[in-house]
Amino acid sequence: MLDFFTGHYAYWFTILLLCIGVYGILFKKNLIKKTIGLAILQISVVLYFVAIASKWDATVPVLDPNIPVDQVANYLNPLPHTLMLTAIVVGVATLGVAFTLLISVYNRYETLDEQELIDKIQ
Repeated sequence: MLDFFTGHYAYWFTILLLCIGVYGILFKKNLIKKTIGLAILQISVVLYFVAIASKWDATVPVLDPNIPVDQVANYLNPLPHTLMLTAIVVGVATLGVAFTLLISVYNRYETLDEQELIDKIQ
């Protein structure tokens, strides 16, 4: 049983980050904290996909005469890593836009508290 937990430490860390992100999104009232929670949630998803795609004792998918081509288990799949690199770039851009919008909201309403903002808008 202990081997199961120690052998899958990357997944447990990912689940912990996911729970922290969901907690920040659902229970925090400050919009900056909600945005940071969203970023943590996104990072946990990226780490999950990278952890799934990694293999021990595997090499990059470049033709190597020392490794037979028919043994595909010896090669890494580059597609999940490539997709997650794209997700990181999109996430950084989205986070920048979110913080820009939050600055604009603060300049107009002078608050980032969710309930105060709803009261001022209505």
